[in-house]
Amino acid sequence: MATADDIAQLCYETFKALPRRGKPEPGREWTLLAAVVKITQCANSDTVEREVVSLGTGTKCIGQSAMSPKGDVLNDSHAEVIARRGCIRYLTQQLHRAVSGRGSDVFCRAAGSGKWRLQPGVSFLFFTSHTPCGDASIIPMTDRQPQPCPTIKSDQGTAGGSVKRKPKSGTVLKNSKRLCREEQLADEEKPDDAQDSEESSQDCEPSPSPTEPDIHRTGAKSVQGGPADPLLPRTGYHTAGLLRVKPGRGELTLSLSCSDKLARWGVLGFQGALLSHYLEEALYFSTVVVGMCPYSPESMQRALYTRCSHVLDLCAGFSVRPPVFLQSKLEFPFSQAQTELQHTAGQGRITPCGAAISWCNVPDQPLDVTASGYKQGVTKKDLGTAKARSALCKVELFHSFLSLASATKASALPDSLRKNSLESENSGPCVCLLASRRTDLHTYLDYKEASEAYQQAWQQLRNQAFPLWPRSDRNLLLFQ
Repeated sequence: MATADDIAQLCYETFKALPRRGKPEPGREWTLLAAVVKITQCANSDTVEREVVSLGTGTKCIGQSAMSPKGDVLNDSHAEVIARRGCIRYLTQQLHRAVSGRGSDVFCRAAGSGKWRLQPGVSFLFFTSHTPCGDASIIPMTDRQPQPCPTIKSDQGTAGGSVKRKPKSGTVLKNSKRLCREEQLADEEKPDDAQDSEESSQDCEPSPSPTEPDIHRTGAKSVQGGPADPLLPRTGYHTAGLLRVKPGRGELTLSLSCSDKLARWGVLGFQGALLSHYLEEALYFSTVVVGMCPYSPESMQRALYTRCSHVLDLCAGFSVRPPVFLQSKLEFPFSQAQTELQHTAGQGRITPCGAAISWCNVPDQPLDVTASGYKQGVTKKDLGTAKARSALCKVELFHSFLSLASATKASALPDSLRKNSLESENSGPCVCLLASRRTDLHTYLDYKEASEAYQQAWQQLRNQAFPLWPRSDRNLLLFQ
């Protein structure tokens, strides 16, 4: 079986092979990377094939006021979300191949009418170069993980390959104010958080001594209506286990933290409501691998699994699936820490990269580069048109799903997408069952709500684990 380093290296090499467009400027810009890896255990052998099927980079979110009722803007461009959305593109294309009779590397027919399941030996793994923002990032500092960017020597100084980080023994942190400023920027959600500029400019306490425990902090804020962080010194700053929203550009967002989203995918699956129409069972990540960064297996377990482990009475096809948590010793070459090491005088201020890159293994437009929720480089006159849309935005994923449904014969549609009627043949005693497509489904919201098993599982998860999870504005889901 592949090691965590094998997975990290595969993801970094896949990123390296992509075109230059959208990538950070070495030594000045940094970003985060996430990927979905398909694992295939070959039949009758010990051979295991590993393939990156979706990869994403990004650190940004848009504010609530910038969200579009047309579904044509990417609300959340954090790497984890980009990678998962790219994976949905990949899965939709694989289902399209399956229903068209062209064969799929991922799916085979299931017993249920119009349903599909994973091929034997196929599973999916999730990789992220950094601990997910939100609850999983609230972790204790240790001697092995000085905060945030120790003076280190890298085995490779280039931006091309993965890097092993080793703290330099006897490191002296000379400027406590600079260290605290770096700590606030180290969270991947901080770059968008213009509203925190006043807090960031305040003097910080000196770094705690080894006898004074402290924690890494997250910029994600607890959801409205729930308990707030106490903001006490050191370990009393945060309350663990809370749902959190990502900060945006000077305003609140409606995007839940990546920790919360991964926890949700661990119960509902990462396939989403639309693809659940076609699948016999939800799809879960068997393993979550994190690159070299501040990391705590206990915090990952708490944030991504324990908070939901007590959820009961889920309908058939859904369950609480704890993934295996692993960490690699290889660091992403475009991490903030590596960017600071490569920074040279005259390059200007180190900053997070403004672009988000998506690549997935599909034949049509596999590479998708965006900025501020739209395709990178679009002009103002293109906004609101198909030319400006990312292939990952809701309306584009919805249209891909509608294309899948159209390619499926009416008799082979999942029950949730067809209506059955009895018809007497030639007015005789023989009555046959005719299948036809439902005509009462029109909007994106209609199709999501028609995925009844998924919605029931989501209601159980909300009731038992996440009652404060904000509900989506229906007016943002009525596009066609």
